[in-house]
Amino acid sequence: MLSFILRRIATGVLTLLGICVLAFCLLYLSAGNTARNMVGQTASQDLVDRQAAELGLDRPLIVQFQEWAFSALQGDLGRSWFTGQPVAEAILTRLPVTLSLTIGAVVLGGIISVVLGAVAASRRGRLDRAVQVTSVTFAAIPNFLFALFLVVVFAITLGLVPATGYIRPEESVVGWLSTIALPVIALSLGAIAAVTQQVRGSMIDTLRLDYVRTLRARGLPYRRVVYRHVLRNAAGPALSTLGLQFVVIFGGAVVVEQVFAIPGVGQTAITATSQGDVPLVMGVVIVTAAIVVAVNIAVDMIQAWLNPKVRL
Repeated sequence: MLSFILRRIATGVLTLLGICVLAFCLLYLSAGNTARNMVGQTASQDLVDRQAAELGLDRPLIVQFQEWAFSALQGDLGRSWFTGQPVAEAILTRLPVTLSLTIGAVVLGGIISVVLGAVAASRRGRLDRAVQVTSVTFAAIPNFLFALFLVVVFAITLGLVPATGYIRPEESVVGWLSTIALPVIALSLGAIAAVTQQVRGSMIDTLRLDYVRTLRARGLPYRRVVYRHVLRNAAGPALSTLGLQFVVIFGGAVVVEQVFAIPGVGQTAITATSQGDVPLVMGVVIVTAAIVVAVNIAVDMIQAWLNPKVRL
């Protein structure tokens, strides 16, 4: 188990390093336009060159990367070119907002998916078909469109929750829950669709195995066999899909945060990209990549615990 964990961590570190190099090259090679935008489109080339030199863009790319990487290893991701705020501070103040939406959507989607998938697999017939049709329908609806529907129905028409804005949990737990409820539901839609189908398919395959018939022959209740034995053995593929959905939901939060005017990382990324704020965009990319790599490693470890064959 230890060697498996070390291999996965080493792979994750190499992946993160590759993302750093690729993102840095792509962003900083196109950073010349930012220097002109900062001094104005009508500015002379000499003024643009001075601004680029002030930003450090006149040095070789490898030198820029070495300085950035050395600082990043110490936790310094640089400063925003437009606000002067440290990039790490700008991201860390907004990251908990996005993570609360993402984790809430993953947990909600996972619970609903397991219930629906297990019911569909154990009760074949009309109920199974209804679950499949519902899952396919959810998969076809974009998150932002469903988010707008939720705003119109529950915020504007019924007035149950605020339409926009965000209240921090330290200010009011009830207010925090009311502001993240609709975004979490909107983001969980895709996870429910994908994981439900995976749970259903894995459980149907597991129900056909010999050990299930043996347990039933020994007199164990069908419900106990399904929810205690079959569901655990079928959890591996569903867990992989849920881990992938974490990445999808984290990315989808960019759009949903705009719909609900929530000050998360997505809003920061869109603003920084539109301005050409390369250090801030680079920081968002690296922090996001680190979170995704960490989640994938955690999912692999849980799978290895559930199914020892994965370690091989």
